[in-house]
Amino acid sequence: MNVTHIIDSNPLDLSIVQDVLVHNKKISLSESAKDRIKKCRTYLDHKMTSVLKPIYGINTGFGALYNVEIKGENLQKLQENLVMSHACGTGDEVSNEIVKLMLLLKIQSLSYGYSGVQLATVNRLIDFYNNDIFPVVYEQGSLGASGDLSPLAHLALPLIGLGEVKFKGERISGQEISERFGWKKINLQSKEGLALLNGTQFMSAYGIYNLLKAHKLSYLADLIGTISLEAFDGRIEPFNELVHLVRPHDGQLKTAKRVRDFLEDSQLITQEKQHVQDPYSFRCIPQVHGATKDTIKFVTKTFLTEINSVTDNPNIFIEEDTIISGGNFHGQPLALALDFLAIALAELGNISERRTYQLVSGHRHLPPFLVSNPGLNSGFMIPQYTAASIVSQNKQYATPASVDSIESSNGQEDHVSMGANGATKCKKVVDNIQTVLAIELFTASQGLSFGKATSSPFLESFINSFRKEVSIVSHDRVMHHDIMNASRFITSLEIDSEELF
Repeated sequence: MNVTHIIDSNPLDLSIVQDVLVHNKKISLSESAKDRIKKCRTYLDHKMTSVLKPIYGINTGFGALYNVEIKGENLQKLQENLVMSHACGTGDEVSNEIVKLMLLLKIQSLSYGYSGVQLATVNRLIDFYNNDIFPVVYEQGSLGASGDLSPLAHLALPLIGLGEVKFKGERISGQEISERFGWKKINLQSKEGLALLNGTQFMSAYGIYNLLKAHKLSYLADLIGTISLEAFDGRIEPFNELVHLVRPHDGQLKTAKRVRDFLEDSQLITQEKQHVQDPYSFRCIPQVHGATKDTIKFVTKTFLTEINSVTDNPNIFIEEDTIISGGNFHGQPLALALDFLAIALAELGNISERRTYQLVSGHRHLPPFLVSNPGLNSGFMIPQYTAASIVSQNKQYATPASVDSIESSNGQEDHVSMGANGATKCKKVVDNIQTVLAIELFTASQGLSFGKATSSPFLESFINSFRKEVSIVSHDRVMHHDIMNASRFITSLEIDSEELF
């Protein structure tokens, strides 16, 4: 297997990103990417010697200071000052997984040759990526509009020997990591600080991380929901293809088919039922899960466009011999998409918790709270409480961030996307959904143990694997451990990318 991912003109997609991350592939630039970067830098250097008028961010100040011209001898200091002054992050530290994605996506964007950076700068970012050197970045500080300025400043600090990094479990200074590897400080040239800080790689990294999880959780919601359907002695008719062909939303069709496939050769689903209908949380799985799938598909399209784009400012167009200051750093497309994704995923949690509630309510053939000797034993009473608490919290996180805007930079940046806040709270929703689904799996597998018939070979095999991590509950015990084990089981599951994407 090729252990190196070559960054060239080919676009990234989710399966490529997942493959690079899961297999811990190194990355390198293609010769054509190196050539694009060098040509753009050479063009900018030549332009700086021939142009007399100010060019924003290259020989001027930044933001509201755009009219302040900077002389040639101070251009390097201008870029270093930009990186230092903008490193104002606070809050929790960003996980190594997401910082690694930030590095990958920043390298990808700079590789197109519209940003004017030195090849040495991009190569140093690649060194960080390939050696698992993770600059310390903080969650708070970006307005998601003039790029993710503050978090990207922290990402860039170690390039100039400042800031901190995490390396092999240690937290060390940017200067020390350079000394360990024998690296010289990067002397930022004109435009480079702006190229590093302008951009949407904080929002994009969170978005891609959330989407990779969302595709997996969407699949698992179908799978776990099907186990709940079997445990509740549910009916197959609501999943008949005919129902969905007359309302043919893609996600709805896909969900119904997936459930039918999961139930192939199940004795439980074909046994005679005493009830005519199931509650909506079972009967409407295709409609609810399907709507989330369609949202995930839309959000995926938005983020794939973004991570294969140039998002810093100004942009340098060599063939047209022009440098244009625009607004590609503005995160509005991502902000709206992240809010939409959070809402859609929260709904997976809402309907999952309702199925858990039904399973513990003593309906159908199931004992109250899914335990023998209820009363003495509380059984699965409180896992449902926990799920209810989490989905309520998700409703708060699902409040859109993108409806807000705060004027900044003395009025120059008078509309911002707040997409960075949308990104971090969307991750909280994603993490919460995994726990809610873990509780449903824990509950549904217990409920299934009371059935007299068997489920499908596929579901029985899945439950047997789960049973190695979480056993049947015969009497009260500390269920925190079971919920955590169920969540870890979900994390460990490897699902074919063709099923996910």
